[in-house]
Amino acid sequence: MSKVEPITATQELVFEAFDAGKHLCLHGVAGTGKTFLGMFLALDSVFEKSYNRVIVVRSVVPTRDMGFLPGNQKEKQRVYEQPYMAIATELFGRGDAYEVIKGKGLIDFISTSFIRGVTLDNCVVVVDECQNMTFHELDSVITRLGQNCRVIFCGDYRQSDLLRDSEKKGLKDFMRVLDNMKHFETLEFNEDDIVRSELVKEYIIAKLRNGHV
Repeated sequence: MSKVEPITATQELVFEAFDAGKHLCLHGVAGTGKTFLGMFLALDSVFEKSYNRVIVVRSVVPTRDMGFLPGNQKEKQRVYEQPYMAIATELFGRGDAYEVIKGKGLIDFISTSFIRGVTLDNCVVVVDECQNMTFHELDSVITRLGQNCRVIFCGDYRQSDLLRDSEKKGLKDFMRVLDNMKHFETLEFNEDDIVRSELVKEYIIAKLRNGHV
């Protein structure tokens, strides 16, 4: 697996907090590498034998129901696994990396629709696009964590696909709870942390300065 080095000051803080044993909440604007960093740290920990596997958790918003897609459950959820396939391809330099790792039982994907009743042990849990989860869903995820687990939440409340205001504020409310927990480190990514491309950086800066969130 390729070695990843932090590019921005906030990314550096992510590495430091994770190395210090903290659970992470990576929040902020698009294009800042939140999911990429979360996946790298999780996979690196598994390959270093600190944990047995990576669990990626994601909501299936905007529909919340994968029934509209053809195929069985596994075939339907592959749509939502595409970003993690792309990250694995970049990290390992081969297009089938995600499937190989998954075949070895080192990574798994689960939607919030199926997480109730599950206990997660000996793993790193990457909770992605958490702005698309209600407080109840976020609460359900974190209370699934068992022994020898780390969790990394990634999201940005400005990018929520939820429709109701009462649901959209779930991430903000959840982050207020995390702020009162000594085991968590919340790191805020801003426009200076955008690394995806200069075009994305210019667009997001212009959008924010025009009052769009």
